[in-house]
Amino acid sequence: MIGERIVVVSGPTAAGKTDVAIALARRWGGELIGADSVQVYRGFDIGSAKPTREELGGIAHHLVDVIDPDEAIDAARYAAMAEAAIEDVRARGRVPIVVGGTGLWLRALLRGLVALPEPDVALRAALEAEADAIGAPALHARLASIDPRAAASIHPNDRLRIVRALEVHAQTGEPIGELRARHALGAPRHDALILLVDRSREEMATRMQMRTRAMLDRGLIDEVRALLARWGPDVRAMGSVGYHEVRTFLAGGLDEASLAPAIVRATRVYARRQRTWWGHDEGALRFELPTDEAAIMPHVEAFLAR
Repeated sequence: MIGERIVVVSGPTAAGKTDVAIALARRWGGELIGADSVQVYRGFDIGSAKPTREELGGIAHHLVDVIDPDEAIDAARYAAMAEAAIEDVRARGRVPIVVGGTGLWLRALLRGLVALPEPDVALRAALEAEADAIGAPALHARLASIDPRAAASIHPNDRLRIVRALEVHAQTGEPIGELRARHALGAPRHDALILLVDRSREEMATRMQMRTRAMLDRGLIDEVRALLARWGPDVRAMGSVGYHEVRTFLAGGLDEASLAPAIVRATRVYARRQRTWWGHDEGALRFELPTDEAAIMPHVEAFLAR
């Protein structure tokens, strides 16, 4: 086992993961280590729900705002960065608290990555050309027919991951979702307490609507306009929830009245994919907020005292 004890807080978007992680950090002398594939980018602030300095209240938050939007990052690079951050936090006598909802990144950190074939340049070029011709959602529909497990965890506009999943299936004859699921049963790389937080569907619906309205009121449209001006529309994070819909609005593909409902729908779909990702993980502890909030602390206390 590579590491010692870490606490992981995950679950669907808008459930309140960061609030729980901050409370744990205050109680146990911890520091946060992000596991969010959008918060990692500089400038993608409002739409990714990065916690503000006031919300953090002096709690350190690592792996947020660490790369430019045109830099490449994958699960392997994230895991290496997270390992370094964990060691840094631990070396200073603090508790590493990993928080975020990017399931593949967390799996890479906790279990390592499944061995997959090297990219096939010709095959990938053909799939990329097909994506240009018919669009990423059409390729996502194809992926769903051959690898529903992987498709459930990939956004229909996440062209990079869709192409990779189709590529691996063509190379191996096996769905990448099944390969990763089998790999997830392997030995853990850390002694980790995994806390999955969620809420009732009704409360989640309300929170998603309120969060979307708050993001728009805080200036999400202006943020996206500035990001487009500096980085263009093709950086990967621009296809993420909220940013994709505002980009579509700015391009004339959505009217103002349709923008917030479109973001809420996309958020709901993303939350469903996140629940699917963690659906078969029997080692995680599950809590429904706010009812189970008081039950989290005793579990963390027992884990850290072992």
